[in-house]
Amino acid sequence: MAKVTRDDVARLAGTSTAVVSYVINNGPRPVAPATRERVLAAIQQLGYRPDRVAQAMASRRTDLIGLIVPDARQPFFGEMAHAVEQAASERGKMVLVGNTDYVAEREVHYLRAFLGMRVSGLILVSHALNDQAAAEIDAWDARVVLLHERPEAIDDVAVVTDDVGGAHAAVRHLLEHGAPYVACIGGTAETPAVGDPVSDHVEGWRRAMEEAGLSLEGRCFEAPYNRYDAYRVALGILAGPDRPPAIFCSTDDQAVGVLRAARELRIDVPGELAVAGFDDIKEAALTDPPLTTVASDRSAMARAAVDLVLDDTVRLPGNGQDRLRVVPSHLVVRRSCGCEG
Repeated sequence: MAKVTRDDVARLAGTSTAVVSYVINNGPRPVAPATRERVLAAIQQLGYRPDRVAQAMASRRTDLIGLIVPDARQPFFGEMAHAVEQAASERGKMVLVGNTDYVAEREVHYLRAFLGMRVSGLILVSHALNDQAAAEIDAWDARVVLLHERPEAIDDVAVVTDDVGGAHAAVRHLLEHGAPYVACIGGTAETPAVGDPVSDHVEGWRRAMEEAGLSLEGRCFEAPYNRYDAYRVALGILAGPDRPPAIFCSTDDQAVGVLRAARELRIDVPGELAVAGFDDIKEAALTDPPLTTVASDRSAMARAAVDLVLDDTVRLPGNGQDRLRVVPSHLVVRRSCGCEG
């Protein structure tokens, strides 16, 4: 059977191939509703399937959005990737996902691969964008939106949540429960001091403690972001002679590890230890006890990132666009802090 072409669709619909193209691509010119219906009916009758590869070669752009994340196995990044995929689908785009595993070389690899595929845009969740990755972006003159993190190496548009304010609210809430002080589980020595959400969470903790006139010394601990390593760190903290009365964790995944360590050491939460996290992953409502945390609106962040990465005006100088979109965060109170919720 001969391959159905755009010419065949145009003949059956009684219009030009250009109009068929406008219908298929939703532009760049408008098509009258009656004409659009004739074209769509002809496409269905003939079983026409557009050659997306040929379209991409002609336009030098695909219907793809590249998304690079540190580790989609972590619940926060898995939920974020899903939200981006949903938002992209609403705009008629598909998403390619690459996991860097917090390795700079893998980040550069995916940047080269996705930009070489002529993606419509790139959404980057970068743990610590290095100079090589920044140079790669500049070389392709790519449309890039930073999501969740703001590395210093590039000055592209970013979508973040209110990390400092959310952490401050969580720590203040723990102090209002009567905790004499709140310990903090932050990131590691490799965590960037600027532009990283975990660093901002630690900053929010610091501000709340200082406002309460409390010492910070010896009360902030390093741990990787995942629950497994945080569990091992928490065992050492909670089994020691100076067990804190409350702990704020920079991620919910860390908080899950803390709750497991407390249960293993037979420490009652929240009776002997209050715990709060940040992110409000779905699992936070199912921990024992349910976790008090700070919610970041991942759907709103993803939708904003997709809209920005597909907006041709975003990278133009002097267009009045804000280069930073901050999505509000809010405290979600559950039983791990001592509340009845």
